[in-house]
Amino acid sequence: MDLEQLFKIDPYSMASSEKASFLKDELTRLTGYHYENCKEYKNIIDAFPDEKKNFCEVTEVPYLPVRLFKLLDLHSVEKSNVIKTLTSSGTTSQVVSKINIDKETSLLQTKALVNIVTSFIGGKRYPMILVDAPNVIQDRTQFSARGAGLMGLINFGRNHFYLLDENMEIKLKELEDFLEKHKDQPILLFGFTFMVWQYLYLACKEKNIHLKLNNGILIHSGGWKKLQEISVTNEVYKQKMNEQFGIDKAINFYGMVEQVGSIFMECEEGYLHAPNFADVIIRDPHTLEILEQGLQGIVQVISVLPKSYPGHSLLTEDLGTVYGEDNCKCGRKGKYFHIHGRLPSAELRGCSDTHAYNRGE
Repeated sequence: MDLEQLFKIDPYSMASSEKASFLKDELTRLTGYHYENCKEYKNIIDAFPDEKKNFCEVTEVPYLPVRLFKLLDLHSVEKSNVIKTLTSSGTTSQVVSKINIDKETSLLQTKALVNIVTSFIGGKRYPMILVDAPNVIQDRTQFSARGAGLMGLINFGRNHFYLLDENMEIKLKELEDFLEKHKDQPILLFGFTFMVWQYLYLACKEKNIHLKLNNGILIHSGGWKKLQEISVTNEVYKQKMNEQFGIDKAINFYGMVEQVGSIFMECEEGYLHAPNFADVIIRDPHTLEILEQGLQGIVQVISVLPKSYPGHSLLTEDLGTVYGEDNCKCGRKGKYFHIHGRLPSAELRGCSDTHAYNRGE
């Protein structure tokens, strides 16, 4: 099955054996391609005798630490073919990652995102509220992680309304007009986790504003560090969104700018799910050996989408636990897991967390 065929089927339909075979073939091809076309990647692979370009298991795919993208300008296509550069979230003192995207990779990312998101919310485009300010996406050739997230999810809505002005204040009158125009219709909302909490929920709660967003769907992502510090769990988050706005469906997802398109969305049982074209592996923080299901370790993410840069197998700085594969009660196949937070020594890098840090919140 090629990628075009894959994007036409349910993104959680492949059983473990079929998926493992598909991923092995695609990752073997990608590893060889990046080895031949990215000098820095070739040097890294050659520097480690045990690393292989051909392998028997997906777990043997060579991986790069995500922090490497802060240090090297990695690309497997000519720079002239790069149509946009994505940058990671970072505090003002951090060096950010740079991800080079060509037309083919951008198209694959879009198709993958559509495949995943529509499986959760359907193919209908709803009136959409973006919990951010429009200036975050002004330069279409240089996107921050926030901008990339907004541009990825914006395609699932219509009549888009940016909730915040440049001072991160709610445009209340415009919001009231938007809701009146689309009353009795489901509303789709997207924003980064802490920003939705800070600039939508808390702002409305302080002013005793109860918006009528019944049947609303909230999709959110980003760091949870600032919320965990005030004991706001995912369950509490959902509850408060429902109490204040009547939102009955809040869906968290895990993703990163280094692998745009390969997002891991949260199912009805509260687990994140790996789609057909991506996977997660959990490694011991000390030995980097692969851990059994149920044990917490460092998350390695795999994706068949990155063509323009060697980002198909990355070791993150996040801690997670895989709980099972192909047997989640929600009915979706693939591995299901939780993210617990960052490694203790890792930099702050989630969109929500770094935004809060930069504003001194």
